[in-house]
Amino acid sequence: MRTINALLLLLIAGALISCDGALDENPSGKLSGDQLATPDRVESLVTAAYAALGNGHWDASTYTDPWPWGSVRSDNSYKGGGSVADQGVYNNYEQFSSIRTDLDKADQFWFKSYQGISRANLAIEKLGQISEEEFPMKTRRIAEARFIRGHFHFMLKIMFKHVPYVEANEEKALKNVSNREFTSQELWDKIASDFQFAANNLPPSQPEPGRVDQWAAKAYLAKTRLYQAYRQDDNNQVVEIQDDKLQEVVQLVDELEASGEFELFNDIRKNFLWEFDNTDGGETVFAVQRSRNDGTVRGRVNMENALNYPMNSGFGCCWFHIPSQNFVNSFQTNSEGLPKFDTFNQNSLTEPQDFQQNTVDPRLDHTVALEGHPFKYDNNRIYNPDVWARAPATYGTYTSMKGLQPVGSPAVQQVVFFYASSKNNDVIRYADVLLWKAEALIELGREGEALPIINRIRNRAANSKVKEANGENVSNYNIEPYRDGQNINWTQETAREALRYERRMELGMEGWRFFDFVRWGIAAETLNDYFETEKQRRSYLQDARFQEGRDEYLPIPQQQIDFSDGTYVQNPGWPGG
Repeated sequence: MRTINALLLLLIAGALISCDGALDENPSGKLSGDQLATPDRVESLVTAAYAALGNGHWDASTYTDPWPWGSVRSDNSYKGGGSVADQGVYNNYEQFSSIRTDLDKADQFWFKSYQGISRANLAIEKLGQISEEEFPMKTRRIAEARFIRGHFHFMLKIMFKHVPYVEANEEKALKNVSNREFTSQELWDKIASDFQFAANNLPPSQPEPGRVDQWAAKAYLAKTRLYQAYRQDDNNQVVEIQDDKLQEVVQLVDELEASGEFELFNDIRKNFLWEFDNTDGGETVFAVQRSRNDGTVRGRVNMENALNYPMNSGFGCCWFHIPSQNFVNSFQTNSEGLPKFDTFNQNSLTEPQDFQQNTVDPRLDHTVALEGHPFKYDNNRIYNPDVWARAPATYGTYTSMKGLQPVGSPAVQQVVFFYASSKNNDVIRYADVLLWKAEALIELGREGEALPIINRIRNRAANSKVKEANGENVSNYNIEPYRDGQNINWTQETAREALRYERRMELGMEGWRFFDFVRWGIAAETLNDYFETEKQRRSYLQDARFQEGRDEYLPIPQQQIDFSDGTYVQNPGWPGG
């Protein structure tokens, strides 16, 4: 992805939507519409829209690496850091019971997302003012901008449910667009229309890394339809699963499979190491392109997860996004190499010997740093929680690994006190896409067709063992495929359970688990069961409680309701809702 330059930032700054008093100003540096509607400048406006994807930050605008919203609010991870008060607003979100409508992190997420939408809309508007003869790439660039707009609206939708759908770039447009203009299902259709346009008008491949293509658009359309298929009532309860939407998911994923453009890596680790970025025929379907040493001050490194590096020499800050004990326990397998669906949390794996005395799924050692095991596959860097963990008395001894790069990696760059990398961050990878298809097939009553898909991913996991320097496995691995009539009775019910478990093993700590819960309609029962046991292990969770019918979505930020002069309607269960 090309980096937006400083001059362009100055040119477009006045045209970006803001959520404060700047909307009432007429910036002196703002260009007129005629000045922006030239081939060179509309190309730059599309680049600026792409740049918005890479402008995320751990301060709350984590809209391509949503670990605070999808992991910390799930049973997969704790907030972490130096204490409960460190980035304490994320602690409110983790515990649910202390969320308020005026917390700043959600407000920042909203604000930054609509800035991204504004950039996309400005590009679309100005592209519409020039002809194909003037700019032969016009339709393709509109499709790219609509994809970007679709991404930001999708993230807002799964965070807040009822949000303004903005497709005009007029000043003050945002505050005047009701967040209830469309029903929830109609809003999904609006988001889907952007991805459908992109799918219809983008080529199968692009000459420049970082530009979205037809397959990324079809994948995001499939994801949108999957979420939409689980129709919710006004209290966020799933009341219907729509077959037509599920069938569309299957059809779209079939097209991705038939394209021959994607394949599961032979080892899952390749998804999480910088050197395998931009691999032809690999697993990335849609990723934000990162860079360093590119002529800018700090490059386009991923600041969204810059809080999450451990405290050891070589990094040093700040140990957030810490795997939960429940999550670590969930990797246990039984004697037949299958998950311990109902019993995994009855005993805890806490000591180094526990990972030899019990059998586990190999994906554990790709996801969680464990005492005595290599950190990010480096046998010269053995994880020592006495040195690497920052607040073990509060959050335990583990460290997350997927979003991080090894010590000494050419991708890692220090930014003041923090560490970040130029590893592209995958928003959609192929294993996720295949599991969408498996999920849709199961809900359509075609669970037999889902079985080989899930086994394909399990077989890749079995081939992804992490080794010590002497060639021995670092843990006692035992993972097998599901065999109907032998190690499992493959019914729709058991297939659904297996699919949901597989998503946790394969995609754990990638930021999507909470949103899975809400889609399936199981957030309250799952999280309250989790809190009941986990608060006995982590005392800071004593007051944690998920309120059904409210906590599936964040409240509309009070700052935004005030900004809209009451146009926005608060979500159910929150003050004013």
